[in-house]
Amino acid sequence: MNTHKTYFNWSSGKDSALALYHLLQDENYAVDALITTVNSHYNRVSMHGLRKELLQAQTDAINIPARLIELPEMPSMEVYEQKMKETVTQLKNEGFTHSAFGDIFLEDLRVYRENQLTKQGFKAVFPIWKRDTKALLNEFLDLGFKTIIVCANSKYFSEDFVGTVIDKDFIANLPEGVDPCGENGEFHTFCFDGPIFNKPIPFTIGEKVLREYNRPKTDDNDDNICKSDSEKYGVWYCDLIP
Repeated sequence: MNTHKTYFNWSSGKDSALALYHLLQDENYAVDALITTVNSHYNRVSMHGLRKELLQAQTDAINIPARLIELPEMPSMEVYEQKMKETVTQLKNEGFTHSAFGDIFLEDLRVYRENQLTKQGFKAVFPIWKRDTKALLNEFLDLGFKTIIVCANSKYFSEDFVGTVIDKDFIANLPEGVDPCGENGEFHTFCFDGPIFNKPIPFTIGEKVLREYNRPKTDDNDDNICKSDSEKYGVWYCDLIP
């Protein structure tokens, strides 16, 4: 049986962790790299606002080689795609053939990823695709994973929401219209313990800040934190300190 040399697009959050868990159980794939985009201006994980030191502690605990794609603070699609193309070309030269994601149901995003990868001869893999998001979150917790909310759309959530660890009560108390996994970008998380880690990641909770952003002009940007109709949107961030 051919084992496909695969890199995983690692966000540092819960969906990535569960998708990677399932992929590691599948003997058709050998996950030999974790790839993460990082905001080079702040030295933090793109969208999540997680410090690079915590990302590195996390990937060290998973024990899969990690590499970072450094992006400017507000990259254009052209810059984003060029950086991704350079990284994927390098991975192809190293024998990688497959690219895996933790996406669940965003069809346009999946099509975009598949189209970009097909151009370079890669196949995309989606281990938790089309699973019910409430069932996924319950499975995640039942497996012993632990995750904390690091940022959230201020349209749905207040300052109190960020910095909380997700538990079973969380699902029942979500505002109407918010996906249990935040798949529409309502919130993002940092996964700090679970069956894919050889040890939990220690951290303390730092300050919480509200940042306001201009909405990108294109819906094709897969780094949109949320789809909304307004010109601006707000995001609460909770700083986690290593």
